[in-house]
Amino acid sequence: MLVVDNLQKSYRRHAEQVQVLHGLNLTVESGEFLSIVGASGSGKSTLLHLMGALDAPDSGRISLDGKRIDNLRGRARDRLRSRTFGYVFQFYHLLPELHALDNVLMPAYIEASVLGWWGSRKEWRMRAMAMLDRVGLGHRWKHKPREMSGGEMQRAAVARALLMKPRMLLADEPTGNLDVETGESIVNLLKELNAEEQLTVVMVTHNLELARGTDRIVRMSGGRVVEDEKPAILHHRLLSAVG
Repeated sequence: MLVVDNLQKSYRRHAEQVQVLHGLNLTVESGEFLSIVGASGSGKSTLLHLMGALDAPDSGRISLDGKRIDNLRGRARDRLRSRTFGYVFQFYHLLPELHALDNVLMPAYIEASVLGWWGSRKEWRMRAMAMLDRVGLGHRWKHKPREMSGGEMQRAAVARALLMKPRMLLADEPTGNLDVETGESIVNLLKELNAEEQLTVVMVTHNLELARGTDRIVRMSGGRVVEDEKPAILHHRLLSAVG
């Protein structure tokens, strides 16, 4: 579904140019749940942002269904981010003055023109309510973020990411701001969406235990992929090493 080829990315930090990605290669298969793990500073989040067209690489290319997307500009790039990718972050980025329903509707507000919104607002609201029901928040649609727990806010963020029916969900440390039990419930929700909706999920996480429950684990170090295995293979290797 998505191919990352020889990706290079650097940022300027004060007077210094810091190289983050060093010729990184990666393939994401349609319908899989892929976890990206690695130490802080290994380039995980940078890679995710590039894959989702939130940033552009210095060199290399990213292809979706065989078509290059890293060099898209303007409306083509906006359309890709709106309709193909859904995004979930560690910090929920919910607007505090809006109810859960309006937060979930935010992508529709942005996507539609004023006339388009008023002409289809009932359909959008029905879809947003369906998404809230899907993540277990149908009874909390009138609540504002300050009235919700961390897990509920993250579920609202997942519902918002799903509103436009994306093909791929990109989750950057979605459990990093949650306790262990709540974090597990969020990952279980992502697993359900992956299995039942055939939603491709790419999750960056520092929690290897959570990653082991996904289809595949990619480990990054120094801006490169250093290991790419299925959890069952990794588990077998660990048992062999202990034995």
